[in-house]
Amino acid sequence: MTKASDAVLAGLDGIRTDVEDYYRDLHAHPELGFAETRTSAGVADRLRSWGYEVTDGIGGTGVVGVLARGSGPTVLLRADMDALPVKEATGLPYASTATADRSGDDVPVMHACGHDVHVSCLLGFARLMAQADGVWQGTTVVLFQPSEENGDGARAMLADGLADRIPHPDVALAQHVLPYPAGFVGVRSGAFLSAADSLRITFHGRGAHGSMPQAAVDPVVIAAMCVVRLQTVVSRELPPTTPAVLTVGSIRAGASPNVIPDTATLELNVRSYDDRTRDHILEAVRRIARAESDASAAPREPDVETLTTFPPTVNDPDTAERLDRSFRAHFGEAAGTVELQTASEDFSDIPGALGVPFCYWAIGGTDPDRYAEAERNGTVNRDIPVNHSPTFAPVLQPTLDTGITALTVAALAWLAPEKA
Repeated sequence: MTKASDAVLAGLDGIRTDVEDYYRDLHAHPELGFAETRTSAGVADRLRSWGYEVTDGIGGTGVVGVLARGSGPTVLLRADMDALPVKEATGLPYASTATADRSGDDVPVMHACGHDVHVSCLLGFARLMAQADGVWQGTTVVLFQPSEENGDGARAMLADGLADRIPHPDVALAQHVLPYPAGFVGVRSGAFLSAADSLRITFHGRGAHGSMPQAAVDPVVIAAMCVVRLQTVVSRELPPTTPAVLTVGSIRAGASPNVIPDTATLELNVRSYDDRTRDHILEAVRRIARAESDASAAPREPDVETLTTFPPTVNDPDTAERLDRSFRAHFGEAAGTVELQTASEDFSDIPGALGVPFCYWAIGGTDPDRYAEAERNGTVNRDIPVNHSPTFAPVLQPTLDTGITALTVAALAWLAPEKA
């Protein structure tokens, strides 16, 4: 008996050139979160042409396609569509030169995180599934989400009635291209991606002339002491075996060397993997900010504002185990276990709200020879561009083939389990 995955993937040779051409075009035309109008329109048009029931404009620019083949499980597969305000430096012939208005500023835009790979692979998968009559049974739901980078795209789709616009899924699946060798597929049971919280702390002082500091309460000193003290939260308040990261990425104060300003502002990011650790770190940040202000007799408490928040991505163990078996059976030695990641995602907001199990896995996008050389030299961190880098550029192949194949094998583990 021909395996279902082999039957579906038999069509891959016939669509490969189209997928690669689409990927190049999408890479050259990136769009920021909630502005993915060109991308979403192209996605919707393609899905309709393949026979999907399409609903677009969900949460602004989100698109969902539904394809039913009789009774059976419903599998939801998701790709994110948005790009980043990054100036591309890959030198590719299809490199982005796009710009966009962001808060009144004209900024360069680039698919620096691989969402162009995600969209291209999910569309390739959707086309193959539509072509594969009599091979699988159930319902395929492909979801193209806006604004993942801002952490609010999934919530926007949910707030716009996503749950009532799609068949209720039995499982939700997604993948991400990461700086591993192209061809690699990796699954991890349990915690995979961290939660992420970005905060802005505004310290209030009392301004004065730089030559008369006795008349001031210096918020720059308060902020500086807070930065130092925050370094002890992970190193001294958490067990050494508990993974977490706290990074102060921005400090701003004043406009003149001889003027003590009224305020100083810090912006920081916290990464954690469980709610207990997350709550502890966030409360420690607030405690330290208040304490440093009190220590300097600040006229008022600091303002602490949450800028963005991402949930942790914790894969359902049973779902991850099923996928791990399927991937190892299909990919052989190219399939494996991926390590804990400090990146963050909002995908889990969707299955969390729908109350369904999910699994999120990784595919590699780096030229395998280049990666192997860097690994031999011990220079992977230096020589292999990571997501959000202006030089991040997944190789087209085998990245795209691997992504399409992984989605197919994963979906058929539910839609054709007896012959997948």
